[in-house]
Amino acid sequence: MSDTVTTNPFSLNILVVDDEINIRKTLSFCLESEGHKVVAVSNPTDAKAEATRRNFDLAFVDLRLGAEKGLDLIPELRTISPWMKIVVITAYASIDTAVQSMKAGSADYLPKPFTPIQVKHLTQKIAEMRQLEQNVSSLQETLGRTNPEVDLSSSTSPAMQRAIHLAQQVATTEATVLIRGESGTGKGVLVRAIHGWSPRAQKPFGTVSCPSLSAELLESELFGHVKGAFTSAVRDNPGRIAMCEGGTLFLDEIGDLPLAIQPKLLRFIQDREYERVGEQLTRRADIRVITATNVDLDKAVRDGRFREDLLYRLNVIQIELPPLRERRDDIVPMAERMLLFFTRNRLKPVMGFSPEAAEALRQHAWPGNVRELRNVVERCAILTTTEWIGPELLPGAMSGPRPDPVPGALISLEKLEELHIRRVLATTKSLEEAAEILGIDAATLWRRRKKYGI
Repeated sequence: MSDTVTTNPFSLNILVVDDEINIRKTLSFCLESEGHKVVAVSNPTDAKAEATRRNFDLAFVDLRLGAEKGLDLIPELRTISPWMKIVVITAYASIDTAVQSMKAGSADYLPKPFTPIQVKHLTQKIAEMRQLEQNVSSLQETLGRTNPEVDLSSSTSPAMQRAIHLAQQVATTEATVLIRGESGTGKGVLVRAIHGWSPRAQKPFGTVSCPSLSAELLESELFGHVKGAFTSAVRDNPGRIAMCEGGTLFLDEIGDLPLAIQPKLLRFIQDREYERVGEQLTRRADIRVITATNVDLDKAVRDGRFREDLLYRLNVIQIELPPLRERRDDIVPMAERMLLFFTRNRLKPVMGFSPEAAEALRQHAWPGNVRELRNVVERCAILTTTEWIGPELLPGAMSGPRPDPVPGALISLEKLEELHIRRVLATTKSLEEAAEILGIDAATLWRRRKKYGI
């Protein structure tokens, strides 16, 4: 699906629980006219069922629901959705009931009869509260980062500019996006930019790294689990899909997604339906899925490691990020911005890289791409004692020119191996491809790179 999103980015998912049909209709009309999505029910049983199936930001709960009490429903709804804000509505308003509702976990209190203006103002306040919570969460994540932000817009590379332009075009749509590129090229940065450019920008953003967890834990991280679903499941976990309701979920290194989980992800992308681990109840969620990979998914399909139908679903729009060695004019400006980040708290400023160091940066093959550049710049920022960083502070593999030996020159096998690995890395698009050409596995190539400082 690639239709442009038209929903209000500040809209809420709202549950109305009242046994009076006129109140349900009035509240629903009032809230929907403001762009909110509303589900209205008449009793606690239906309320709990709806709250279990989908995610709500806000619930209006009547204190008296026939023979049942709305106060008893409040903690149950909060258990199902800890982030849900609850507003108590009642025709029997008193200080005592207001205090009781607050103790039960409600966020506000609205006496009947109420006006559309009162509902609008209260809902706006709750929306601002939810937005503030999401902003705080995002700020905490930002402050917790130790990496400098990569400025995508400053690239002079035509290939990078094309990738950014395509990302800006698809950001305003609901299209599923697959970003391909070598490890360290900035795929995660581009995904965050797409979320920020999209109508979902004010909603949550979450990341799941597919290679970082076992199949069991990864399924729980994505879809959630109920208490007792497995040995370490000591409490309910809503999962990243539920936590990103209305926003964007980034699945990093999707090529490493276990085969057992792939049909479940396919079903969610197609139908927006899923079940938590250990639970039969089908839930729904409204999120956008963006994925990234540094492996050849077409080859993974041929090898039986990745489902072809899932690839078709993920690959609606493909964006290719070029490796850093194909963006040589970007290397020094990017390194200087990173240097400014890493030296921002120094009393004595660092002016930049000397011409010799800058040229060494430009000539390096950068098999680790932007991530490797970041590590090199941080190293220089730590070691420098002067205003200008010279080539002597760069890692051994970069600190001086390494011309190829003349034909027939007597060099060691070790040196010949190093030169050959460098040539292959400089001319291939991924470490996987380089390892295949060299006839070694990825782990062996990693050890060789570490040995030679590549």
